[in-house]
Formats: sequence, C-alpha cells, structure tokens
Amino acid sequence: MERLSILYASALFDLALEKDLIDDLLDQATVVRDTLQGEECQRILVHPHIPASQKHIFFKKAFAGHIHADLLGFLFLVVDKNREAYLVPALSELIEMIEHYKGKVTALVSFASALDEGQIMAMKGMLSQKLNKDVKVSLKVDPSVIGGPYIFVDGYYIDWTVRTRLRDLTVHMKEGCSA
Repeated sequence: MERLSILYASALFDLALEKDLIDDLLDQATVVRDTLQGEECQRILVHPHIPASQKHIFFKKAFAGHIHADLLGFLFLVVDKNREAYLVPALSELIEMIEHYKGKVTALVSFASALDEGQIMAMKGMLSQKLNKDVKVSLKVDPSVIGGPYIFVDGYYIDWTVRTRLRDLTVHMKEGCSA
C-alpha cells in the first residue's frame, strides 16, 4: 500500500512543481486529507455498495471550487480505480514531500507529561536552529518514558528518556555481574 501511495504522491508533487502550485497544493491537500480522515467520510469512501459516480458527486459537493482541478481529478482517478484506501496515505505523503521541499520538518516528540506553550516554542526554536529548517513539533504524552524527551526528526532520533537510561543501566549491571 505504501508504494502505491508514494507513486500517487510523487505524481501530484511533480505536477505541482510543473504548474507552480506547491503552496496551493500544500494547503488544499491538507484540507482534503483532514476532511477525508473523518469517520463519516471514511464510511462513504470505502463502502462497497456506493458507486464511483456517487463518490464523484460527494467530492464535487465537498471540494469543487475550493481545490485545484488537478487535485479533484486525482480524487476521481483514485475512486475510478477502486483505490480509495490509498487517498489519505497518498495525501499525507504528498504533504510530507512538499514540506520537505520547502525546508520544513515535523519533530515527533514524546514526554511523560504535557508541555506548556513556552516549552514547546523553546524546543521548536532549538530544533530549528540545529537543523537549519522550519520545525513543527508534534507532541505525544507517553507516561512510560518516565521523564526526559524522545525526539524523532528528519531521520534522526534523540532518546534522553529515563526509561531508556534505566534499561541501559540494567543491561550494564547484568553485563558487569557476568564478567
């Protein structure tokens, strides 16, 4: 599934570059993806007894006049090929490609408890400076880390969690006892 989603996203990305629609397509693809992720939309998209023509009407009512004709055509194409399950992954992949092209990355950050806005902004600033890119922070609260951050960004990860340090200490102690 991932391979086909990447192929769809690459084709849309190339089209956006060719027609100088990068900024517009980023915004529009985000709106479409977020809309289609909804539970009601998913039921309509994957329902085997709703014909492609009805799904076309749904897309026209929801998006016509709000998104570029090529993006709407992509939605129709995917439905015509009976590959609706690929829509959201392909749009997510497209958004990621465009953000990477524009020098933007998303940092996935896990902490044991929620951070306040000032802490998030400080982390965003520090990561932006280190990576020399515009960084968006996606925060996940995970009590199992106990304390400290786990950060995954731009293919790199930083694990300063207490959980990992305790695990490493346990391994080190076991190795020391068996020596």
